[in-house]
Amino acid sequence: MYGYDQTPGAQQQYAPPQPPPQQGYAQQPPLYPEPSPPSLADAVRAFTTGQLAAEDFQQIFATSKVYCPRGETPGFLALHNTQHPVIPMFTTLKELRRYAGKESKYFVITGAEVIDLLPTGYGFVLDMEGDHRMVFDAKAVEQMVDFAMRRMYG
Repeated sequence: MYGYDQTPGAQQQYAPPQPPPQQGYAQQPPLYPEPSPPSLADAVRAFTTGQLAAEDFQQIFATSKVYCPRGETPGFLALHNTQHPVIPMFTTLKELRRYAGKESKYFVITGAEVIDLLPTGYGFVLDMEGDHRMVFDAKAVEQMVDFAMRRMYG
């Protein structure tokens, strides 16, 4: 009755636990993995050498992490000893450390947040001490904001 022997003295035997069934396709790595997007450092090199269009660079920049040195108070550290005030930013922690030293304080944000939070009238410089330094003056930042708004709202 009901799938097992109910007679007195019958020994019940339990089967050892079975491993979960193989999921087949889900367990196998893809044959052709999706290519990963270029790093921000790669995009900077490609953009400065003319191999990447401005719109493509901005799309990569918007989703990339940017490393920013920080002081004792919240916010960006600005350099005012330049023709126009700029904020130093870095594509990697290694680049930031090369500029500011191993013990420097920093914060990490996305490029989209940079565009959103950058004070009016300020530009930024990427990888100040790097081989492919990029300077975006305040006018270039305004153009980046306009591009982001057009992409977002049409």
